[in-house]
Amino acid sequence: MAVGRIIQGPDCIAEGVAALAQADPRFAAAVDAMADPIPLRLRPGGFETLLQAIVGQQVSVAAAASIWAKVQGAGLACPDTVLQADDAAFRAAGLSRQKMKYTRALAAAAIDYDALATMPNDAVIKTLTQVSGIGTWTAEIYAMFSLGRADVFAHGDLALQEGARMLLDLPDRPKEKAMRDIATAWSPWRSVAARVLWAYYAHVKQREGVQ
Repeated sequence: MAVGRIIQGPDCIAEGVAALAQADPRFAAAVDAMADPIPLRLRPGGFETLLQAIVGQQVSVAAAASIWAKVQGAGLACPDTVLQADDAAFRAAGLSRQKMKYTRALAAAAIDYDALATMPNDAVIKTLTQVSGIGTWTAEIYAMFSLGRADVFAHGDLALQEGARMLLDLPDRPKEKAMRDIATAWSPWRSVAARVLWAYYAHVKQREGVQ
């Protein structure tokens, strides 16, 4: 099965935005309301990217950055070092016992990151979520931004759900199941739709003075 369209640069985002706007004028209105271009948000893939996602779970952005700097400083951002490190090394880097477990699980999983690039979206998400500590949201975000998949959507993301509520003028924020149904209409550019919704959500909240 083919992996589908890969987002490689701003031109891909522009193409996706144009297709979404043609299919639903509300996307056009949302994009026109925002001064800044829709961000590309691509990032490198691999062990470090997933480990950083694990480190950042359930802590503030500032705390996650501080812990990640300690993890990198301790040389714990590669699988071999992780598998050889003792609990004291993880504690010194600021990792909880649960995150120690997740970090070791990721290192032990020996994911073939190059192979992920050739897998269909569902297979990527299934492969990643088999690792303890990696949930569906993290796997979807990896597929969207580290693999550049154009047709992936993080259906459980609260900001995307709220952005969809605002864009579509819904009475309530759609839950994950409803969000899956709604996002189907945005294929094959669901990742671009997600970028628009994140940006639109931030735009509306800023306009309303909400932090």
